Amino acid sequence: MVRYILQKLGYSLLTILGVITVIFLLFNILPGDPAQMMLGQNESEEQLKAVGAKYGFDKSLTTQYFYYVNDLSPVSFHSTKPADYTYLEENKYTATSLFQIAEIKVALKFPYLRESFQQNGKKVSSIIAETLPNTAVLAISAITIALIIGIFLGVISALQKDKPVDKAIQVFSTFGMSVPSFFSAILFAWLFGYVLHEYTNLNMTGSLYELDDFGEENQLKLKNLILPAIVLGIRPLAVVIQLMRNSLLEVLQQDYIRTARAKGLSTQQIILRHALKNSLNPVITAISGWFASMLAGAVFVEYIFGWNGLGKEIVDALNTLDLPIIMGAVLIIALLFIIINILVDIIYGWLDPKIAHS
Repeated sequence: MVRYILQKLGYSLLTILGVITVIFLLFNILPGDPAQMMLGQNESEEQLKAVGAKYGFDKSLTTQYFYYVNDLSPVSFHSTKPADYTYLEENKYTATSLFQIAEIKVALKFPYLRESFQQNGKKVSSIIAETLPNTAVLAISAITIALIIGIFLGVISALQKDKPVDKAIQVFSTFGMSVPSFFSAILFAWLFGYVLHEYTNLNMTGSLYELDDFGEENQLKLKNLILPAIVLGIRPLAVVIQLMRNSLLEVLQQDYIRTARAKGLSTQQIILRHALKNSLNPVITAISGWFASMLAGAVFVEYIFGWNGLGKEIVDALNTLDLPIIMGAVLIIALLFIIINILVDIIYGWLDPKIAHS
């Protein structure tokens, strides 16, 4: 099992390097001067040159790529000259110097995602740290709803195969998979946040934390989580229902299930002790993908509900061409995909030990 995990980690490192390369190339072939984007309309030639030198924009594409990899690497190399881009500046890097060779320092640091073009030089890592937890709370809530209700309805649908209950659940599942998230978000926000507001006491828009009436401190608003979590969970819920139903029906046809029935075990005992665990593999695969996608931002849902998460931040950055935020967010999303895939592989190894030894 340990060897299996180490292999996955090795492949993941290569994948991360590939993602970094693709992100860098995609955003550096876009038209426009990054220095001009940072300064806006009031730039001068001297200012453009100073910003270009400070952020390495005046270097060749190859040099900029190595600067970018060096910024992201936990172990990095830095010049001892204050005028150089790679100078180990305390306000820029959160690092500990390990040793020095000639004019090069080797340091251990947190990955540096650079600074926002539009938010007064605020670090991208700080922006993501402020928004990602909100998206994580939303995604975990949505996935929890999808898993609990989806597995329950999937089991009911399988046990009531071809009966009215099964058909009703299948209609609901098909409808849930067919309706786009942005349409569901608009519909739920209007219906439950506006039309039925008197009864639901829910708002059309709102985030996890909001300023109080005096504008002095943030207050936790859990009720603002209800509508976006439900909307975000509808499509994975529909997928879980279908996968759970089909997988459970297949497992119930296996010989060991027939043996369990012959021993006199009840349907409930067979489902809980034997069939349920072996039916979860396709569900875990689907949920891992959905969860990673939700952490990618759930852009439409966050934007419609005014949820201050990573998705909304990405939209705002796209509107202002704030490339460091977009690049940093995409990189974090890719890293989350990789981490989630590793965790899913570990869960697979627990559910089916033959996978870990294959």
